[in-house]
Amino acid sequence: MAEIITVDDPDDPRLADYTGLTDVELRRRREPAEGLFIAEGEKVIRRARHAGYAMRSMLLSAKWVDVMRDVIDEVPAPVYAVTPALAERVTGYHVHRGALASMQRKPLPDATELLAGTRRIVVMEAVNDHTNIGAIFRSAAALGMDAVLLSPDCADPLYRRSVKVSMGAVFSVPYARLESWPRDLAAVREAGFKLLALTPAEKATAIDEAAPHTLERAALMLGAEGDGLSTGALRAADEWVRIPMAHGVDSLNVGAAAAVAFYAVATGRPA
Repeated sequence: MAEIITVDDPDDPRLADYTGLTDVELRRRREPAEGLFIAEGEKVIRRARHAGYAMRSMLLSAKWVDVMRDVIDEVPAPVYAVTPALAERVTGYHVHRGALASMQRKPLPDATELLAGTRRIVVMEAVNDHTNIGAIFRSAAALGMDAVLLSPDCADPLYRRSVKVSMGAVFSVPYARLESWPRDLAAVREAGFKLLALTPAEKATAIDEAAPHTLERAALMLGAEGDGLSTGALRAADEWVRIPMAHGVDSLNVGAAAAVAFYAVATGRPA
């Protein structure tokens, strides 16, 4: 059973994991280096635990102690009970859901190992907006994608905003980072995947015409908001595919486009 500790000093060193959560650059550097990430809200905390992440501690306002009682009783990590005002001073923002947990990261799998046994994967290049990362992971989980590969410059899926937007779906879809981009795309092809680059380019094939759901193994490539896939990534692809647009709209937000494309790529639909 975890110990519940009332804390009334925002500078208490035991709260160090939760300091400056709104300082994006600081947290980007600090969290991977220290092997932690922050789960926010009851559902996300529970999903992180269900996915096997070890808990370092919890930070709760008083009314959430009873809500999280079963978790408190099950884990040995300390629980820090604080007022909402003190939580805001520590984190830098009003913690609306009243419950935060510091979780221990797991080592990322090797990309080659991750490909084994998968048929539908997502490959992201330079997607560095945490909201988009979270939305893409949520759609990937919901629509049956098996895994995600990230270019070296993609944002961290375990950053608090990504986890929150995904509603914990980042814990459901395994992911790995490619070390050399776009060179490592060759290894994806060698594993039997057809590389499909999602682009609004006119010369791209309409995604339904490409019939990606009939492929034995498909890797859908997504680029950053605005810039899209780089020239190098497009050259490495086996085929360019696009989502047909109406009413003069030239493209969708990458999160929305990903959901549409994942459905098109999903298996289990009529050929």
